[in-house]
Amino acid sequence: MFEIGVNLTSNQFDKDRLQVIERARAAGLSGMLITGTSVAESVEAGLLAAQYPQFCWSTAGVHPHQASSWNRETEQTIRTLAADPQVVAIGECGLDFNRNFSPADKQESAFSAQLALAAELSLPVFLHCRDAHPRFADLLTPWLSQLPGAVVHCFTGTQQELELYLSLGLSIGITGWVCDERRGLALRGMLGLIPADRLLLETDAPYLLPRDMPEKPKNRRNEPAFLPHIIKQVAQWRGEDPVWLAQKTEANARSLFGLPQH
Repeated sequence: MFEIGVNLTSNQFDKDRLQVIERARAAGLSGMLITGTSVAESVEAGLLAAQYPQFCWSTAGVHPHQASSWNRETEQTIRTLAADPQVVAIGECGLDFNRNFSPADKQESAFSAQLALAAELSLPVFLHCRDAHPRFADLLTPWLSQLPGAVVHCFTGTQQELELYLSLGLSIGITGWVCDERRGLALRGMLGLIPADRLLLETDAPYLLPRDMPEKPKNRRNEPAFLPHIIKQVAQWRGEDPVWLAQKTEANARSLFGLPQH
């Protein structure tokens, strides 16, 4: 099984980062994508991935929260990082109008610049969208014919948004959000709409610990070793065999990110 989104550079992992990777292996994972959300974290993610060749890879990009930091120097650093073999996608990039930690115009500028860079380098994009769907779709759509692929990471949107993303050829990343009976029921009901070859699975650790895990860690921190639980639950709700779904979503991830099939 393949974890497409772990924020392994988070300070929540400072005390046991390498053990987290080993627990992921022990849990049956055969690949992980470490998310870069700023220049500094993209550098760190790449260095971490390089320590675990053929098991860890990384993204390089600037999250919309940090979009105000985007400039020519930032772009050049991301371009340089993207030349490393372990870096297999541009992102996490997109729009977040929920918190607006960066002004909307700065977010749009950084997003468009990263889409252009991904097109130039022929790399897929790892996308973030929160409360920004219309503008997100407007900016993304013109670039899709020039990109090898894209995934909407941690999708939690509406059915209308899902159907548009699928019509545009995007892959959909599902997290433990769907395991939350308070806010994930609508998304749970949409799982069957996602074609099996467009589905990707992730923890988004250390965030979004699945609420329906029978035994939760005392620190309430999510980690990649809990991906099997998400796969089991998603498979149940989709009416599929969890072993098959684990293998299918891994094949999807390796295809999207240009990795050798396991």
